[in-house]
Amino acid sequence: MNLRKPILAPAALRILNEMGNHIKLARLRRKLSATQISERANISRATLWQIEKGAPSVAMGIYCQVLFVLNLEKDLLKIASEDVQGKKLMEESLLKKRAPRRKLN
Repeated sequence: MNLRKPILAPAALRILNEMGNHIKLARLRRKLSATQISERANISRATLWQIEKGAPSVAMGIYCQVLFVLNLEKDLLKIASEDVQGKKLMEESLLKKRAPRRKLN
């Protein structure tokens, strides 16, 4: 099986790194060890270490499982929930497309 390492923009890597740091801080605030989290999430400690470093190669489902163990899974619902730019684009396209006028006879 040929596994390719994802190539991400530097800004995306910074975001993943920050997210990993947030996950680590959440674990430490709860006074849970890496072993406890990895056992509860059914992952290796090495995978948890990669998550806390923001590794892009870890599957989204594994990130979700760790957030679930930390009781933070609902934070995933915040992703793209506001989408201000998308809403503006949709409104602009709706304004441009008008129904054709009816012919009066």
